[in-house]
Amino acid sequence: MSWQDMTAFDRAHVWHPYASMTDPPPVLPVAGARGVYLELADGRRLIDGMSSWWCAIHGYRHPVLDAAVREQLESMAHVMFGGLTHEPAVALARRLLALTPQPLERVFFADSGSVAVEVAVKMAIQYWRGRGRPRRHRLLTVRHGYHGDTLAAMSVCDPQTGMHHLFRDVVPRQLFAPAPRTPFGGTWDPRDIAPVAALLERHADELAAVILEPVVQGAGGMRFYHPQYLRRLRALCDAHDVLLIFDEIATGFGRTGRLFAMEHAEVTPDVLCLGKALTGGYLTLAAVLTTAEVAAGVSAAGSGCLMHGPTFMANPLACRVACASIDLLLGRDWAGEVRRIERGLRRGLAPCRALRAVRDVRVLGAIGVVELHEPVDLRAITPRFVARGVWLRPFGPLVYTMPPYVIGEAELARLCGAIVEVLEETA
Repeated sequence: MSWQDMTAFDRAHVWHPYASMTDPPPVLPVAGARGVYLELADGRRLIDGMSSWWCAIHGYRHPVLDAAVREQLESMAHVMFGGLTHEPAVALARRLLALTPQPLERVFFADSGSVAVEVAVKMAIQYWRGRGRPRRHRLLTVRHGYHGDTLAAMSVCDPQTGMHHLFRDVVPRQLFAPAPRTPFGGTWDPRDIAPVAALLERHADELAAVILEPVVQGAGGMRFYHPQYLRRLRALCDAHDVLLIFDEIATGFGRTGRLFAMEHAEVTPDVLCLGKALTGGYLTLAAVLTTAEVAAGVSAAGSGCLMHGPTFMANPLACRVACASIDLLLGRDWAGEVRRIERGLRRGLAPCRALRAVRDVRVLGAIGVVELHEPVDLRAITPRFVARGVWLRPFGPLVYTMPPYVIGEAELARLCGAIVEVLEETA
């Protein structure tokens, strides 16, 4: 099949994420990927400024990760996890528990980030059932959050600015506090925590957990907030005996300059969701870590077990490449790489501040965000980036980049330069 035939069939029959099937946007056929480049069918190469939606932190076709997949194929690609176990899953659980603080000491493997959030919510609800308090089944979160596309995950995404407003009459009704206002690196304003404190005071007897993304709010607005918010929130959850869930699916494994974003605040949740970069972008996999206390509460509920069991839970291929990805990350100066990228993003995106169309420019770790006053026209702006040899996927008023950690200085400068040039043109 030619690439022309393939794309024609794709346009007629294949549904892409967040896309119409009656008027689908154009898609680019990718023939390969290596390093930080996507290789298109027509021979063009694009610097991937998205890390394939934030997961390909080592770039593409890394020899260590390729080898891990090939070696695992020699023994088994998959085996059910019900009633069975295997070395890649145990090895990965050991690594995750070694990297995260006490009292996190139980690991549940899931399929994806959204499913990890579903599992975390189930854990919280079953925990309170196990403790004889079934009325505690609601969740509290903050606005501008994003936690995934499945049902429970949608219920804690921002109900106005999120992507799931069409389902607001279907998803469970949760409680929302205003988003944290004190920016990362700013002067902490104690009034920032007051709204969530008031909601906890009023609704503690019906709350199973508070869930939020620590320090960085991702697809709900790419906002960076003060770590003190997490410290105060942890204290409030303890005072009201409410579980605290951190969604580190987007921020885990170094993206913010710390291995996990929660380390900026030195706060540990009761439940931690990990995903995206867990396998270095090779296979879908997520993990939910929790405490012995939460696990005991869940196990004391009527069923005696956590009511979740994905077919591909702890897939050996995914677990093996996740182990290799973690070892690869920790075996080099990943923090230095992220600091280098942060410097390059600050320098390269700075000219955007002078554009009238730009509301704000912000950088944290290997995340660079240019926020506009108005939403971008994705169909119009994407070809302009492609013409400059870069791949970016803006959404709403946000043009942002989260490049692979292995990106070079010249490639990073080219990526930032493309953002500046395109926004100068379109403004």
